[in-house]
Amino acid sequence: MCGGVKYTDIESKTWTVYFPSPKAALPVLKKNGEIEWVIWGKRKEEDAQAFPNGGWARLDSIKEGKWQRYQPRPVLLPIQSFMEKDAEKVSHWFDIRAGEVLQGLLTVHDGAARVYVVTTDTPSEFSYIHDRWPRIIQKTHQTESIVHD
Repeated sequence: MCGGVKYTDIESKTWTVYFPSPKAALPVLKKNGEIEWVIWGKRKEEDAQAFPNGGWARLDSIKEGKWQRYQPRPVLLPIQSFMEKDAEKVSHWFDIRAGEVLQGLLTVHDGAARVYVVTTDTPSEFSYIHDRWPRIIQKTHQTESIVHD
């Protein structure tokens, strides 16, 4: 389900972010090529009722329209690796290949933004780790149209 990510910025500083942290934010690629850090989802204890709990959005629920009330926009998350925990709570890190990004879902309400990692079914070779997996997409000219303003 992607409980953590690593992102290396243009100055070669690596940021490690874990969803449970109340200050967790994800790097979102903007149309001008810059990175904007956006709060990653919503924790149960937060008082931000305009946003759904959690840090993930199932692709099938997006397609079914369950996210429409949040006026979502697809965005690109240019992270270098993500972490999944298995049933025994052991962390497994997975590198993202060059030219690939995670798909995110950006929601905005009253000037506040949250981003959720889009998830899909886990590849069969990793099904022993978790039943949901971040949606990894190729960064192409087609995906440029879903880059955030």
